[in-house]
Amino acid sequence: MDLHLKGKNAVILGGTRGIGRAIAETLVGEGANVAICARNADQVKDAVGELKSKGTKVTGGAVDIMDGAALKSWIAKAAGELGGIDILISNAGAMAQGADPASWESNFKLDVLGAVNAFDAAYPFLEKAADKNKDAAFVIIASVSAAEADSAASYGPIKAALIHYAKGLARQHAKRGIRANVVSPGMVYFEGGVWNMVEKNMPDYFKTAMARNPTGRAATPQDIANATVFLASPASSYTTGVNLLVDGAISRRVNF
Repeated sequence: MDLHLKGKNAVILGGTRGIGRAIAETLVGEGANVAICARNADQVKDAVGELKSKGTKVTGGAVDIMDGAALKSWIAKAAGELGGIDILISNAGAMAQGADPASWESNFKLDVLGAVNAFDAAYPFLEKAADKNKDAAFVIIASVSAAEADSAASYGPIKAALIHYAKGLARQHAKRGIRANVVSPGMVYFEGGVWNMVEKNMPDYFKTAMARNPTGRAATPQDIANATVFLASPASSYTTGVNLLVDGAISRRVNF
């Protein structure tokens, strides 16, 4: 299937490793130009260098996503360097698991306000792209934890807020051709990631968690990237306001 991504311009929050990096690589492989950001300048520099070898336009910046002004400034700069924004992907997350106020604040500032500030900054460029091509896309990476609760921790409710936010954007901007969707991963494993750390430090808990996966494995970042890039592409131009679970059937709820 041709996803019609050649020459599109995509901005990715948190694009140096894991899911974000896989999304960037997949977009570049489809012929899109990308801009990535993360906090670590060296990681951004290395990722940009490797992505550039694929032959499309690639840029990046070291950005603290919790700094709303800095994030908005970088997105405007990235739009100028790429020549516009057709796709915005909010992948960065604080990953705080606690129920304490600091965890709530960290998750809210990075996950929710990061997505809100990014969309606000990208909106004029997305609107221009939609006017020209009849399609522009915003995709948020949330989590199956949005609908799975074992305790009153902060992580799941924050991810649920992102799903609600995306649905509102989808309804609000549908007539303009700007789509908003969510991809909610289940357990994702990659070297240096959260579940890799759990495997090293809590091996018994890791085995128990893995045993819950009906498919017998965790997702790879590429599994999540494939779904994300499809939703971001013009090939799914009539799909907006959805929360796509990519969890290997680990969740038990039925999505009517």
